[in-house]
Amino acid sequence: MSATTHRRADARPALPGLVKGTWLVAQRELTMRLRSKSFLISTAVLLLAILASIIVGGILSSTSSAPKVAAVAGTASVVEGVQGLDVTEAASADEAESLVRDGTVEAAVLPADTELGYELVALDEAPGTLVSLLSVAPPVQLLEPGDSDDGFLSYLIGIAFGVVFFMSAVTFGSTIAQSVVEEKQTRVVEILLSTISARELMAGKVVGNSILAFGQIALIAAMSVLGLSVTGQSALLGLLGPAIAWFIVFFVFGFVLIAALYAATAALVSRQEEVASVTSPVTTLVMIPYFLVIFFNSNETIMAIMSYVPFSAPIGMPLRLFLGDAAWWEPLVSLAVLAATTVVIIGIGSRIYSNSLLRTGARIKLRDALKG
Repeated sequence: MSATTHRRADARPALPGLVKGTWLVAQRELTMRLRSKSFLISTAVLLLAILASIIVGGILSSTSSAPKVAAVAGTASVVEGVQGLDVTEAASADEAESLVRDGTVEAAVLPADTELGYELVALDEAPGTLVSLLSVAPPVQLLEPGDSDDGFLSYLIGIAFGVVFFMSAVTFGSTIAQSVVEEKQTRVVEILLSTISARELMAGKVVGNSILAFGQIALIAAMSVLGLSVTGQSALLGLLGPAIAWFIVFFVFGFVLIAALYAATAALVSRQEEVASVTSPVTTLVMIPYFLVIFFNSNETIMAIMSYVPFSAPIGMPLRLFLGDAAWWEPLVSLAVLAATTVVIIGIGSRIYSNSLLRTGARIKLRDALKG
């Protein structure tokens, strides 16, 4: 081989490695999205909507009418520690009665020569709510428990997890699919594949959009914490904290799985008009857990199954942890199943993507794409 040939071979640029090639594509995806005004505006609107909903909910709950009652020194112990009472301390029985007459309080708890040692003084009718709060109730055992406030709260939390996962997966997954088809349609992919491999291209798209999705989820979590802290809902924040943390962990693996499926299925077509039809099975897989959590939120069996199915585990397992229905080892097993499934899907998806990326024209059959 001549010296000239050696010089030509040395002058040819070396192909980037797997990590470098993947990161180059990921940077390109990040730059394109972060320069998109529609993406930035929609993210800002979403965060403001979440913050506003938490603040409004906190204000409404804090301004809900609690029974107002006056108490004197001799009856302060009666109302002390009773939840749901707005207590006003009066210096004397006459002052307490004056507060009742001018409407400042609904009733006054005053000392009396009765079996209980006190009586309620009201204006024109018996304060039923106050009577029930001060009554000593026996313990109750429910044979068939119905819905309660906790059940309604779990319903809202389940819907919140479902909406966040569904919106993020579909939004960023659709972006990946449209990007794949656009590069095929414009033949840009042929230029890209002269520098990097198809697997690096797919991995870069998944990594780039995953970083954006994770960042958006982190912002949503931070905004939720801020809203709950500002509105004084620290108790709810303490309950939600572990569930939100597990949701983020499950979301990482679940989103990568969905993103790989979107990229692989989109590579089967060459026109933007066909993207929706070819990716509809993936969208359906994301939608099913959302509807299950709406209709079967209180069904422990279905929730338990959801927490181990890879496509629904990011919703089902955090919700069960919030409700206290899962043992300590269950999220670890569920996460292991989800991670293993993600690895398998990435392997299958990358094969479909690599075998279909340079084939244009009619829609490629899945069987042919797997065979290569």
